[in-house]
Amino acid sequence: MVVKNLYLHRFVSSFLRRSNKAVFILVCLIAASVNATAQKRDSLVRNVQQADTANKIKITIANSENFISTKTDSGEYNKFITNVVLYQGTDTLYCDSLYQNSATKNFEAFGDVRVAQMGGTHGTSDYLRYTTNIKLAYMRGNVKLTDGKNDLFCQELTYNLATKIAVYENWGQLHNDSTTVTSKTGVYNSANKTARFTGQALVTDPQYNIKSEDLLYHTETKVTEFYAPSVVTRDNGKSILQTKEGTYDGIHGIAHFLSHSSIWNDGQYIEGDSLYYNKQLSYGLANGNVIAIDTEHHSVLFCGHAEYFTRRRVMWATIKPVLLQVNGKDSLYMRADTFYSAPMEKLVPKAAKIKSQRKNLDTATSGMPVIKGLPAIDSVTPKDSLSPNNHITKRDTTVKTDTLPYPPADSLRQVAMSKQDTLRDVVASAKPITKNGMTIKHTVKNKTTKAKTAKQPTTTQNKKAKINSTAREAKVKSLYKVPDVRATDTAAADTTAPLYFIGYHHVLIFSDSLQGKCDSVCYTRSDSTIRMMYKPIVWAHNSQVNGDTILLRLDSSRLKSMYVPNNAFMVSQSGPAKAGLFDQVQGKTLTAFFEDNNINRIYVYPDAQSIYYSIDEKGYYLGVAQANADTMRVYFKNKKLIRIKMLPEVHETMTPMEKADLPGMKLSRFKWLISDRPKSKEELFK
Repeated sequence: MVVKNLYLHRFVSSFLRRSNKAVFILVCLIAASVNATAQKRDSLVRNVQQADTANKIKITIANSENFISTKTDSGEYNKFITNVVLYQGTDTLYCDSLYQNSATKNFEAFGDVRVAQMGGTHGTSDYLRYTTNIKLAYMRGNVKLTDGKNDLFCQELTYNLATKIAVYENWGQLHNDSTTVTSKTGVYNSANKTARFTGQALVTDPQYNIKSEDLLYHTETKVTEFYAPSVVTRDNGKSILQTKEGTYDGIHGIAHFLSHSSIWNDGQYIEGDSLYYNKQLSYGLANGNVIAIDTEHHSVLFCGHAEYFTRRRVMWATIKPVLLQVNGKDSLYMRADTFYSAPMEKLVPKAAKIKSQRKNLDTATSGMPVIKGLPAIDSVTPKDSLSPNNHITKRDTTVKTDTLPYPPADSLRQVAMSKQDTLRDVVASAKPITKNGMTIKHTVKNKTTKAKTAKQPTTTQNKKAKINSTAREAKVKSLYKVPDVRATDTAAADTTAPLYFIGYHHVLIFSDSLQGKCDSVCYTRSDSTIRMMYKPIVWAHNSQVNGDTILLRLDSSRLKSMYVPNNAFMVSQSGPAKAGLFDQVQGKTLTAFFEDNNINRIYVYPDAQSIYYSIDEKGYYLGVAQANADTMRVYFKNKKLIRIKMLPEVHETMTPMEKADLPGMKLSRFKWLISDRPKSKEELFK
């Protein structure tokens, strides 16, 4: 102002020499007006700063080319026009023009609005309305909010500069690297890098897509939390995950669903009350009302708990598992305490297998360093140990009666995970084996470092270590209630190999035409054969078959034949149940053929024996026939035994009914176990 007054003084002095007094007075009035306006503007900016400081809110108008102060019925306003810059703390506002309410200190910004915050958060829009005391900004028109990595786009946005929380209610889109999230409404928290999307939310990523009505997205980890029905699609639609509650890790492909959910994976479907799936480990876990469907082979597995390894095509099912094989109207149900499923291994000729084992051993030991203190591998494994009968080189595939096949060693942690109450507790509580475990590296290190100074452990110490190791293994088994881990092969299985199923303990089989019971069962899809083992029993209408082992051959789910290789016995009720009369056949082997799921004929060979109640055309009993033969054929019609044919030499006697000892008419293997027969398929699910 001093410069301006000096310039004005010189101008007036010069002008007095050329102008009259009236003009001089007019110039003085104009100069005084300009001076008063400038002083008022400077005073206003200072007053704004002081007033906001009194309210603990400091606002500074750092730049504006033009200033206008106006009064209206609603109050007094200050207008800052052209290249406006405003500071509030560490936040900066840029705009073309700004209108500020002198009383509330709130303002509106127009044209090329830009908000910059410390930490790299920036926002742009066409219009902004700002409430200073709570630092709340309403932005409209081509809105963009970014932190340098995540970009939020919408047409209307409410943004709190203090909490860095942004809310939109009329569609918005978040860009995070190659991931895009679109929804009708959303809440984006730039501080903790999370965003809550509701209303037709869509997550688009090169690896997967998600549709949901309510989800929370973590921009740093790409973990999605679900709070409403949601669908995750991967691998061009080959993998579909559905849930209403849980999380999905998009980077690692880990699904952790806590409500009833389902997973469809290239023809395989599984659902349960809770699901866990790790795509990288190819491991899945399902709990509660589990249903697993194989669409290619028309089979369904029901159970309370299931674990599956998709890479190796291995599945474990427990808690009342029931396997259903479906073919049209025909259905065959199998129930066991535990079901295990895996692909069939291709048979390798004996000579080729030995050659392959030697090659693998040579490859594994070539270039292997000799560890000081340990014998060389040649001294441990002599050449003659490569015999196929040697237990070291030959994989033991024998199934014991009181044990189950074991999952691979690297899956122990996942197996342990399945035994917890909730999946959240599992991930937090599952721990790797500690240094007290018997890992190879730990054992070798101890031997090499202590070989020079420590004395060799005594026999008592060896026994003690062995006992401790055994006790530890037993403790792990009892803790997780799973068998010990033996197999270590984690290679991907042959996708073309047919599967087999093994059911352990308390096995029940039910179909409309056949029922069965045994301790263990094996079903192989390669030959569609069910092998019933350990006290097997099969019922077909009025007939019962026993033996050491029973093989059922299926055509899809329709029964084709039955074979009993040893101690075969068949009994069929004759007449009413109260009469206690039974037609019986026994021999070493028995082969039965079915037609429309009903027994059509039976062959018994050798050492065939029979007790048969002969009936005339009117249904009256003629007597009891007892016969012995090398081969016997039994024929059925309308689900009833109608004829027995024996050859070549037959020894037969006929005893009239009144002279026969009916209660004593029993063969040596006679057992009538009708009370053990499953009555309905519902009985298998109890």
